[in-house]
Amino acid sequence: MKLLRKQIDKIKPHFQKGGRFEMLHSTFDAFETFLFVPDKVTSKGAHIRDSIDMKRTMIIVVVAMLPALLFGMWNVGYQHFIATGTEAGFWDEFLHGLVRVLPIVIVSYASGLAVEFAFAQIRDHEVNEGFLVTGMLIPLIVPVDVPLWMVSLATIFAVIIGKEAFGGTGMNILNPALTARAFLFFAYPTYMSGDFVWISGLLKGEGIVDGFSGATPLANATLGNAEAIPSSLAMFLGTIPGSIGETSTLAILIGALILWFTGVGSIKIMASVFTGGLVMGFILNLFAVNPFMEIPAWEQLIMGGFAFGAVYMATDPVTASQTETGKYIYGFLVGFLAILIRVLNPAYPEGMMLAILFMNVFAPLIDHNVMQANIRRRLRRAAAADANN
Repeated sequence: MKLLRKQIDKIKPHFQKGGRFEMLHSTFDAFETFLFVPDKVTSKGAHIRDSIDMKRTMIIVVVAMLPALLFGMWNVGYQHFIATGTEAGFWDEFLHGLVRVLPIVIVSYASGLAVEFAFAQIRDHEVNEGFLVTGMLIPLIVPVDVPLWMVSLATIFAVIIGKEAFGGTGMNILNPALTARAFLFFAYPTYMSGDFVWISGLLKGEGIVDGFSGATPLANATLGNAEAIPSSLAMFLGTIPGSIGETSTLAILIGALILWFTGVGSIKIMASVFTGGLVMGFILNLFAVNPFMEIPAWEQLIMGGFAFGAVYMATDPVTASQTETGKYIYGFLVGFLAILIRVLNPAYPEGMMLAILFMNVFAPLIDHNVMQANIRRRLRRAAAADANN
């Protein structure tokens, strides 16, 4: 690392003011701070000092997503070989998934970072770190057979409309990754829903065995095919069709533990999302008038993208509620609405996306009311103290 540091220090003057490549100083700064912790030191004023900065925080989130990514790669191959009726070992399945998923990851990062670097140069500021997470989230929430040009288009849309239009990282009101998914869902619905998009090769009919169905558990539940819904163990482990990184609740919970122990993810939001989903599931069970409403409440939490949304999406520190009480309210409503939408609106069986985007909009209102309630409570306390004196 010392050799790399020396080489960076050697070329650094060329990218500073007056250097030959001054116009690329934001790009250089992004690579330098990605490799080394910035050496900027505050000289006055009161500041909160910590051993971790934004880039390191974002890297921890990416690391927390690796279990879901690696399992998703294996599951892509596993589902493909089941669909084609071919015998394959673990590594054959993983390599097939790697070949199909890695291009999506590369396109997501390349498209998004190109826009990020362009905006940084135009606005003459540092490259935002937030896309390190968004670039990984987008591949995990799309079907494996989605065309790469759609991934690129959706990513560019998410960065420009979902984030940069509001001023960049920290200023956006909607989760950028979910903005990309919403764009794909409404612009190209045939590639984001149905029975043929969730398994590699199924969309083009690549040697699929007769009678095979690529329907997800949510699709079967929506259609009332209760007997076709996989077992609870299969849904918890994730050996089912679905978006690349959303099928395994177990892998997602490993990521949740990483976020919890490192203090990067809000356990309050995660727990309240699951609580809200559980409460709505119990309410639906009470009025069960169709097979979907009869599904046990706890089983709703391991279906579709509920767990993935609760751990990686709802906890977005920018678009979620900021107050401690607000996090409980925000998370509860996300889980509550997600189950409500998926069960009662057959047009949107995956309700997590809409529930989080909806609550992103209302998060500032929740925080405002929480703060106003605190102010009123303290005023009453002060008034009571004055009256006693």
